[in-house]
Amino acid sequence: MKKSSLPLLMLVSFLLIFTQNNWGQGLSTDQIDNLVQKTMKTFDVPGMAVAVLKDGKVLHMKGYGTRSLEKGGKVDENTLFGVASNTKAMTAAALAILIDQGKLEWDTKVTEVIPEFKLYDPYVTSEFTVRDLLTHRSGLGLGAGDLMVWPSLNTTSKEELIHNLRYLKPVSSFRTKYDYDNLLYIVAGVVVEKVSGLDYETFITQNIFRPLGMNNSVVNWNLIKDKTNVIEGHAPTEGKLVTVGLSFTPAADPAAGVYSSVYDMSKWVQMQLDNGKFGTQLKDSIFSKEQHREMWTPQTIIRTGPGDYNTQFKAYGLGWNLSDVNGYKEVTHTGGLLGIVSQVTMIPQLELGIIVLTNQQSGAAFRSVTNSIKDAYFGIKGKDRIAQYHKNVLRNEKYSDSVVANVWKNVEAVQKNQKMSTAELSKYSGAYLDPWFGKVNILVKDGKLRFEAEKAPDLHGEMSFYKGNSFVVKWDDRSLNGDAFAVFSLDREGEANGFTMEPVSPMTDFSFDFQDLEFEKQRK
Repeated sequence: MKKSSLPLLMLVSFLLIFTQNNWGQGLSTDQIDNLVQKTMKTFDVPGMAVAVLKDGKVLHMKGYGTRSLEKGGKVDENTLFGVASNTKAMTAAALAILIDQGKLEWDTKVTEVIPEFKLYDPYVTSEFTVRDLLTHRSGLGLGAGDLMVWPSLNTTSKEELIHNLRYLKPVSSFRTKYDYDNLLYIVAGVVVEKVSGLDYETFITQNIFRPLGMNNSVVNWNLIKDKTNVIEGHAPTEGKLVTVGLSFTPAADPAAGVYSSVYDMSKWVQMQLDNGKFGTQLKDSIFSKEQHREMWTPQTIIRTGPGDYNTQFKAYGLGWNLSDVNGYKEVTHTGGLLGIVSQVTMIPQLELGIIVLTNQQSGAAFRSVTNSIKDAYFGIKGKDRIAQYHKNVLRNEKYSDSVVANVWKNVEAVQKNQKMSTAELSKYSGAYLDPWFGKVNILVKDGKLRFEAEKAPDLHGEMSFYKGNSFVVKWDDRSLNGDAFAVFSLDREGEANGFTMEPVSPMTDFSFDFQDLEFEKQRK
């Protein structure tokens, strides 16, 4: 007897209805416009650019607001933003290209390429691979050594940086713990140069930017020939939003240097969604499918947290963050500079890509936009991401402000009740040396102490007595938002013989890695 096909048809109909009821179709252009404008107003973001890619097409691409509060100018799809750490995936891609060419392996020992490469632990040095450079599992702490390339006026060269890695003490065992770093991506950039015979800029331009038609993208702000359509970064500073300068030095280009537009970045993202392929009928490729899969394979486990978006598992691949989101694989990365943050997000199974570039350092802003767009595609309703993240920001800022206010309240009280004499201050003055950061001069000037770092002209500021043998350093450049404690140790005669540092605010950017500094006084 012939079986009826009715049950099968009913099942198919049920699945179609289920899919339609549980998965949305995304936001319209008008809805994205409203979302972005509300986000910019809520988080005080002057300018933003957003793109949404779906099923191989650009559904939305637009600029919003102004490039600069000082100079003006409208943001459009070709406006250049610093993408910051979204550069890391490009450095990983550069290595993948060299691997495809048979010039390298992910597990090639770094010392085979850079013989002078040396870390604190000899065993770790001998075992460290190219893969380890990209996976944030070196044993170094969060942002370790970043003060060699941050802020932007530091004069440490790449050669000096590689030499100084040996002085950075680990905080965990090798390959056991995730701690985000920038310096090892700089080393990865040097590997690209050594193996290819080209400088980093030329290699990225020839092998990524030019083939993809990312014609306005460069690996460093200084390489932008026409600066008429480039944003300025903005940071809240003492209650006011102000324009800020550059963040990292050119040495940090492989970690965070690239400037690009949402138009150019859409080509980069679409190529990623197409497994490394691009061009007419996807006949060309930047790297092989095999290397693409390797970059998107978990390498280092990351703890999940209450702020994660519908996520149960997280890991870091090679230049990308990887997680599950509503049962789908998500590939993403964020980037942050002074006054600039960015986010690239992909849901490969949905052929969805989201790019958000901003010229204000509010991570809550890009999360609000990205996650609201994801909500629409996942059929999640009733979530006001802007309100959710704004509440978190206000809570964190309130706590941070109270901590900082209490510190300065104590400083003001001390200054009113007791003023240190020049003789007392002189006990702390002198030249101090940290093995990787370099020399700092503590001077007595106009009855006060001053901190002046020789290799970091950004880090100059007045020092105010706090408690015991502690002072607070207030940087001359207030946009840095990174004031720090200097805690002195004394010898038996009561003279300072060294000091350590730590940030004042709990919201200080991790690249101010003051906790890694150990200064010793230089004797005449």
